[in-house]
Amino acid sequence: MKMLICDDDSMTFRALEFQFKKDGFEILKAVNGREAQKILAENSDIDVFLTDIYMPLMNGLELVTYVRKTLQRDIPIVIVSRVNVEDTILHAFELGANEYLTKPFSLEDLSNRVKYLLKND
Repeated sequence: MKMLICDDDSMTFRALEFQFKKDGFEILKAVNGREAQKILAENSDIDVFLTDIYMPLMNGLELVTYVRKTLQRDIPIVIVSRVNVEDTILHAFELGANEYLTKPFSLEDLSNRVKYLLKND
């Protein structure tokens, strides 16, 4: 299974990478939205996409729209963000996000949610 993680915070990325490598995922890394956009366009075999909202060059909500509208892909998208504003969370779901976790979060909880999404995909 292949996962793209897009987060400009290196500590968050390392924690996510550790957890999901342990879960058996191959990890692709993007540190900004444009990099994630390029990786998504070039890798049609990505099974799940984790993204932050606020990042340089393109934000996570724009990436959700890119995956759903431009690429027309139905992969699970999980947003992990410090943003805990109801309107933003609802907007993320309206755009096509499957899950939204507010930082800080439990890696075990996130792992279980990803497994659930993939099992029911």
